[in-house]
Amino acid sequence: MRCVIVGGAEIKNYALIRSYLKPGDFVIYCDCGLRHSDSLRVSPSLIIGDFDSHPKPDDTRNVITLPCVKDDTDTIFAVKEAIRRGFSEVLMTGVTGGREDMTLGNIYALLMLKRNGIAAMIADDYCEMRMITAGESVKVADIWRCFSLLNISGTASGITITGAKYPLDDGTITPEYQYGISNETLPGHEAEISLREGNLLLVCVRR
Repeated sequence: MRCVIVGGAEIKNYALIRSYLKPGDFVIYCDCGLRHSDSLRVSPSLIIGDFDSHPKPDDTRNVITLPCVKDDTDTIFAVKEAIRRGFSEVLMTGVTGGREDMTLGNIYALLMLKRNGIAAMIADDYCEMRMITAGESVKVADIWRCFSLLNISGTASGITITGAKYPLDDGTITPEYQYGISNETLPGHEAEISLREGNLLLVCVRR
């Protein structure tokens, strides 16, 4: 069973985001993420928030009310709730754009989910984002305008990229020098990415 976490950031292309949703998804709306429920055409399985940006629902049977003063944002609390409930897959949407601090915090949540053995992805109007960890091999189709590899934690080494405009053999990317931005899959091919140590954020940008 998959958990879908919907935040309060802007979503413009609802049809696109709806295409990611599946029957049986456990959908958590985070506070003002509730404003997306009608356009996404999916009812909440759970609502989480301190309700400083959206009215608290009258029916509180599936609501976790948080204090306004806390360490976790509503979205990060939802991520931890998905981990606690044992989901093996998490999709996050409505969690990027607007406030850069919130966006960065939500992107780093992909690392938290990955380290807990959960396959996680952020999907928004412009891209998909997921973490690649040591020993994995990930393919990127040529349907994307471009893809980027960013290091957001420690050192990523033994990076190999094939089938791309800018191949790489046994490379290293550190957070201080992000040179893996705006690569392209060769037409009619699949780019393949792997690394020996560390983690990389893969961002696939839509055409």
